[in-house]
Order: sequence, then C-alpha cells, then structure tokens
Amino acid sequence: MSDLSIIAIDGPAASGKSTLGFRLAEFLGYLYFDTGLMYRAITWLALQRGIDMRDEAAVSRLAEDIPIEVAAPSFEDGRSCDIVVDGQDITWKIRQPEVDANVSIVAAYPGVREALTVQQRRIGLRGRVVMVGRDIGTVVLPEADVKIYLDASAGERARRRHEEILQRGETADFDDILSKVNKRDRIDSTRDVAPLKPADDAILIDSDKLDADQVFQKALSLCKR
Repeated sequence: MSDLSIIAIDGPAASGKSTLGFRLAEFLGYLYFDTGLMYRAITWLALQRGIDMRDEAAVSRLAEDIPIEVAAPSFEDGRSCDIVVDGQDITWKIRQPEVDANVSIVAAYPGVREALTVQQRRIGLRGRVVMVGRDIGTVVLPEADVKIYLDASAGERARRRHEEILQRGETADFDDILSKVNKRDRIDSTRDVAPLKPADDAILIDSDKLDADQVFQKALSLCKR
C-alpha cells in the first residue's frame, strides 16, 4: 500500500462513506477529507454575511473568493479534520441546524461546485488523502489511485440515520428521514453539474447487508491490491 496516494470514496447520503473514509485514513496515516464540509463552510459563511441563499451569483462569488483549508485534526474533540477560513477554526460551527437546512441548495449551484472543485483538487493533489464525497472519482480527482462507490438502499440508509438519532437520545420519525433521504438523492443525481454517479472505473460496495467492519475490510482489500 506504500504506492497509494489518493483514495476516492463516493456514494449517496448516509451510505457510510464518512465512517469508511475516516477508518481508512486513520489506518493509512492519511488526511481524511469529507468534501461536504467545504459546502457547509460556504453555507455557514453566506449565513454569517447575510447573503440570500437564493442568490446563486452571490453565493458562487463567495466560494470563488474565500480559500478554505482542510488539515489533520488539531484537537481531540471528536472532529475528523480541521476546517479553517481566514485563520478561524469553524469546524464545529458548520454543524449548526441552519447550515443543515441550506447546504443542499448551496451544493447544487454550478458556480459553487466549480469553485470548490478547484479547492478540493488543490488539497487532494498533495497526496496521502482519503477524499469522500459524491463526485470525487468522476470530477474532483479522476486520477485517484483507488475509487470506491459505497452504496445502500434508501430504506437502509434511513434506518441507520434513524437509529443514530435515537442513540443520541433524540426523537425522530423514520418516514420523515426516509423522505429526506429520497429528496437528497433526487437533488444529487439530477443536478446539471457533477451529478451523483459511480466513476466508470470505480469498485461498487453495496453495504445493505454489511456492517462497518465488513465494509472496511472490503475497502482495505482493494487498497492492498
């Protein structure tokens, strides 16, 4: 595995990409980079600056003008990496509910995706990275050494998310979660720019009947090849 430099993991929401990506990065000693965090960062910045989320041009300009840095975690507080903008650590700020409610809108804008793809490539091409998203193998880093497309049915992904929320002691409605998962899938797979789909040379892992350890072992075996 010493020759590996870039591992790309794509797939729909709640398929387990983040868990897999983090474990692989930790095992290999690589940077773990969930590209969705960049879209959250731009969403948070737009909210902070009072930019209307429906103003595509303004949000896109923000993504073009603001450099975002992603680095190995500097604190042991549960974070998987640091997200820094203008010297400010915003790693946990981008997890606010208001960001959750708007990030899908921002991520669908072609100008935002184009600008952040440039930033993601800047970081990814440094190498020694496990990059997770929805268009890594197809658009961001088509030259990745290993491309994995992690999938699961909408029902299974909704079940996992529902269980995760309940384990935190919060309440959740399964049907509502399933509806949101299906809606996110429609947005991701039908957008004009970089729609969600496996790269032609990606290896598909269906995690419907696999637990996290089994998925990790399958992915690790691909890296060992």
